Parts: sequence; C-alpha cells; structure tokens
Amino acid sequence: MTTSARVAAAVALGAAAAAAVYATAVERRAYQLRRETVAVLAPGADSIRVLHLSDLHLAPWQFDRIEFVRSLTDLRPDLIVLTGDSMGHRDALPAVEDALSVFEGVPGVFVHGSNDYFAPTLKNPLRYLTGPSRASGESEAEPLDIDAMERLFTERFGWHSLNNDVAQLTINGSILEFMGTNDAHRGWDRLDVLPGLVDALRELDEDDTDDPAVMIGVTHAPYRRVLDAFTTQAADVIFAGHTHGGQVALPGFGAIITNCDLPRERARGLSVWHHAHRAAFLNVSAGLGHSIYAPFRFACPPEAVLVTLEAGDIGYS
Repeated sequence: MTTSARVAAAVALGAAAAAAVYATAVERRAYQLRRETVAVLAPGADSIRVLHLSDLHLAPWQFDRIEFVRSLTDLRPDLIVLTGDSMGHRDALPAVEDALSVFEGVPGVFVHGSNDYFAPTLKNPLRYLTGPSRASGESEAEPLDIDAMERLFTERFGWHSLNNDVAQLTINGSILEFMGTNDAHRGWDRLDVLPGLVDALRELDEDDTDDPAVMIGVTHAPYRRVLDAFTTQAADVIFAGHTHGGQVALPGFGAIITNCDLPRERARGLSVWHHAHRAAFLNVSAGLGHSIYAPFRFACPPEAVLVTLEAGDIGYS
C-alpha cells in the first residue's frame, strides 16, 4: 500500500470512528421539537394543538429522555397522540408513567407497537440497516405488562385506545373522530373491521353542529395498506411512528430504510398521502428513542412533534 493510500485509509477510518461516536454519544440525545400546521378544521374553528409522541423505547435509566418529554407540558397541548413503542425494557413501566404523567388530564389517544408487548432482544444492530426487521417468535421474547400500561393510559390518564378501534372527542369546540390499528408490523392490524367501526361511530354522532367532524387515523407502523385504508375512510390527518426517521440517514440521500414499505422520502415529516382519488395529511414522527441494542442515530435526531390543527378557508357571516 502506498503512503497516500495509507493516509486515505487512516482518514476514512478516523471519520468513521468520529461518526460512530457522534451517533452513539451525541445525536441520539439531541432531542428536538418539530412544529407543523395543517388546515383541516371548519372555518372559524379554534385551533387544536396536538402533541405527537412516538417510539420512546424507554428504559429505567434514560432520565434525559424522561425529562425532555416532561418539559413538553410547557407547550400546553390540547390533545396527546401516542403512536406506540413506549416501552423498551422489562422494567420500563415506571419510566413511562414518570414521563407521561405530566399530561394527566389532557385528552389523548394511543396505539401500541410490538415493543409494548415484548422486551427487546439482543441482535446485531447493523441488521437494522439492511431492511425491515423480522419479529422474533413470541416464544423467544419476554412479554411485557401491556395490561398495566393500558390501565395507566385509560384509567388514570383517561386516554382512548385505538388498537383496532375508534373513538370520538370534542376539543375546543371541534368534533374529532379517530380510527386506529394495532401494530401493522406484526400483522395485528384489523383493516377488515375498520369500515364497520367507522360507520357505527358516525351514526352515533348526535352533536348539534353543522360543522363536519375531522377524521384522524392513528397507527404505529405506516404500512401502505394501513394508509390506504385510512384514506379510503376519509381521514383528514394520519399520525404514525415506527420508522425512527430511518434512524440513520445520509446527507443528500435521506433515510436508508423505513422498516416497512413506506417510501424512504416519507420516513419522517409531514406529507400528503394520496389513494383512490382521496388525500390525507400524513405525519410520521422520527420518534424519541431507539432499541437499547441499537443505541445510535445519525443525521436523524430524535423528535416530538407539535401539530397545530387550524381552520380552513375563512368563513363570513
């Protein structure tokens, strides 16, 4: 090897080492707040501040992540949307309670990811970058106390489970209808029951108003089949997580993978999803955490998202 080749190899090795240190020691803790605005409410309606939290993957020792989540109460959200994978360790539930208890009394809806059901297992972290992950057999994974977490969310916080279910809330004078799925990455979504649930929800609408309800879809993993089904059911806005924004991105290229069949360019951020001559806003959160066995992020910092729902065209009386 020539001297110039050895120098080039040393420089490349040094750059790779620096990137690895940055990804594991710096960026994965560089929590950010992304702000978005979508005009989906009726003319003249008061705005609604939606705090979208996803993929906390909490472990008991992650105090910095807990404190960041707790600090978001300063945003005074009107609604919490939690899109799954809140737990990331067998003993995560007290950490989840600590992080989210500041939002007790704020209306909320939630769905689960598979990491809420099963503890993470040791894997080669580089496998994450090779394509969609394959779920371990349920007999191989340690079950988590999903029932206790559901009781925390529903009984203490008063939030609504949207795991293959629907709900309706009135917030700031606007009717919001919700439909959701359980984790599509595991194949636990029940899109076959969704139309009937949505129809029944709309039949129960007895609110004395001429303003149409805003339909919101909520899912953990944004598989195309789920997004298409939500759009067919006239969703105005869809919230999802799971992708971690790719977790590793390349400048000028973006996310390497999405861990599902979502296009790479949709791995994080707000976009518009089109299907069957309909369209819905799609907000995919890059999430706040990562598996304890893949503790890195690169060019894809962790995030919470504040999505403000605003009135559409101005109405005149």
